[in-house]
Amino acid sequence: MGNPDFFPIKPADYGKFMILSLGTGTAKIEEKFDAAECSKWGLLGWLYNRGATPIIDSFSQASADLVDIHASVLFQALHCEKRYLRIQDDELKGETASVDVSTPENLNRLVDIGKALLKRQVCKVNAETGKNEPDQNRVNHV
Repeated sequence: MGNPDFFPIKPADYGKFMILSLGTGTAKIEEKFDAAECSKWGLLGWLYNRGATPIIDSFSQASADLVDIHASVLFQALHCEKRYLRIQDDELKGETASVDVSTPENLNRLVDIGKALLKRQVCKVNAETGKNEPDQNRVNHV
């Protein structure tokens, strides 16, 4: 017997939903490290390196990327890709990319980033590269 708080849904019914996924922003574009450099790190290098925590950053970024790619591919396969929208700025740098810097200056910068993000072309994730690309099938209405 199912949970009475949820109505029964079949996998083919996913097209009935509209998903809005809001991200907190990432510094994906910064590319702080490259594969050649990372291959030389030991345990401590992966735990802490130049003020960053590469292993934690990698796991949290991978988790967010996989959820986004999975949802995007699912909705594309169901021919209802306009029903899934991820809003995320992948170009944050420095303190704006940190979730624990709540100074008035940084919060104001984040507000400005959010306003600028609303004016940019709607993008979708490219399942092969993992990068956001302009979505020519959607038009901004801001």
